[in-house]
Amino acid sequence: MLEPRHGLDDAALAAIGDLERRTVAADGGRLKLEWGVLRSRPADQVEDLLWWDGGRLVGFLGIYAFGAPTAELTGMVDPNFRRRGIATALLEAALPLCRERRYSRVLLVTPRTPPAAAALAQARGGVLDHSEHALQLDDDPADGPTDPRVTLRGMDAGDRAAVDALLRAGFGWERPQDEVADDAEVEHARSDEASTLVVELGGEVIGTLRRSRDQDAVGVYGFVIRPDHQGRGIGGDVLRRVCRQARADGATRVHLEVVVGNDRALGLYTAIGFERVATEDYYALPM
Repeated sequence: MLEPRHGLDDAALAAIGDLERRTVAADGGRLKLEWGVLRSRPADQVEDLLWWDGGRLVGFLGIYAFGAPTAELTGMVDPNFRRRGIATALLEAALPLCRERRYSRVLLVTPRTPPAAAALAQARGGVLDHSEHALQLDDDPADGPTDPRVTLRGMDAGDRAAVDALLRAGFGWERPQDEVADDAEVEHARSDEASTLVVELGGEVIGTLRRSRDQDAVGVYGFVIRPDHQGRGIGGDVLRRVCRQARADGATRVHLEVVVGNDRALGLYTAIGFERVATEDYYALPM
């Protein structure tokens, strides 16, 4: 039975966690569920779709707005309940919600293995947009040189233009327009700014990254060094500092994603000690 959920209480979060464990045990890899986001879902909007069999959760799909007008969808189905149309029903229920919120672009995040999720996306007319490797560090980062001229600090309002330019150069990202963003997206943007660091060299902003903490894990997102300062060891220096601070603060693992084909960044991360745990394909779905 499908349940559109307004917010997630402790019981729902526990059921999603149990379903995740069963799914990963069967399929390996990981699921991009963004637990920090799930634990802070607003109670006045439907962001998650749950499928129950009696009192057992057997299907889940979450809508994530990391930057309007694009939404990402991530979900899972219990291995013992597949091929029953649950994944299709969850997806068909999610797309009208995305249209109501004026998302013009929807990406379905599919683990490369098993291939069933990609097959669902393709059957729905999805086109591969891009792919990412999910990487994880479970130990201290490897040693490397530190440049004392490079500093890290929290982002403030005066850094917004510089950070936007860095994200535009690194990822083609554009700040959502106010008329497109709803209250949840505005709150998410504020949270992003509060967790964003800037990299300075000689008082000039030359890089940025965002950190998120969820229990014993730290995620690193939007990490970019200005192109004219790449290749100087600054990126490795910054990431090692972030990882060491995360460990000092009690985190047992640090995770990040890198676009498939960005061999330079992948080489940097693996040299520091990150290991690939999954590869995920992002399919753009017709609205």
